[in-house]
Amino acid sequence: MDERETRWPALPVAAWQDTRDTLQLWTQIVGKLRMALAPHLNHWWHVPLYVDARGLTTGLMPAGAHGLEVRFDFVARELVFARTDGVTRAMALRPRSVADFYREFVAVLAELEVPARIRPVPVELPEVIPFDEDETHASYDADAAARFWRSLVTIAPIMARFRGEWEGKSSPVHFFWGAFDLATSRFSGRPAPRHPGGVPNCPDWVMHEAYDAEVSSAGYWPGGADEGAFYSYAYPEPAGFRDRDLGVPGAFFDAGLGEFLLPYRTVREADDPDGLLLAFLRATFRAGAETGGWPGVS
Repeated sequence: MDERETRWPALPVAAWQDTRDTLQLWTQIVGKLRMALAPHLNHWWHVPLYVDARGLTTGLMPAGAHGLEVRFDFVARELVFARTDGVTRAMALRPRSVADFYREFVAVLAELEVPARIRPVPVELPEVIPFDEDETHASYDADAAARFWRSLVTIAPIMARFRGEWEGKSSPVHFFWGAFDLATSRFSGRPAPRHPGGVPNCPDWVMHEAYDAEVSSAGYWPGGADEGAFYSYAYPEPAGFRDRDLGVPGAFFDAGLGEFLLPYRTVREADDPDGLLLAFLRATFRAGAETGGWPGVS
């Protein structure tokens, strides 16, 4: 495998959509554990997962007398539980139903004496089946999951570089399991109007907390195009934002989503994929900040 294929693997959605949908539900189970254990942070920053050298991790969480980390290890093909007293457990990442995954997950938490209970219902999806009843989603292609993770390994540092260019408040580069996307956000420092909510199977008050400040967000989602897409939006959307000419090859505004998009395939096939993605992030932020009159942006 050459360096480009390692860093920018092909990710045709049609080839791994069933795996993607199952994996999203598995990450929601693990993410809900982090939400239950971690101290609250603004904009729900205490709930995402993080890209690391093996997969996606919760990071260290308080769990009774010990600390706990849970990691999707896409190299060893395991979900690994590591307690700070040295006790570890692992679950196989293999074709299995969400219900089967959830039952074993809960059993491991009980064995490790983790003082947390989660609401066993998915969020941010148009149709949901309780985790403990879901025998529908049961696909898992380990190679496809590893390719997706390798793409995140490449994308996360580019997004981190972009984040570092802003001196104001900004979020970490983190993986939100609700929508199954890697994202980072910049803030103007001004409050935002109350978000209307309306996200499927997600209480409106969750969106009120997430969007209580003026924000420019960008990220990567493995959907929205034949190989997924990079996106960027502003909330509230300023007048003229969607009409801006970004000057970024392949980028366009999707009126249905209310976001600028840049297909993943366009990026990975570019002569300079890293440079194209960084140009998209910079141009879309500037479009929102300039049309929105952000302080310090001219």
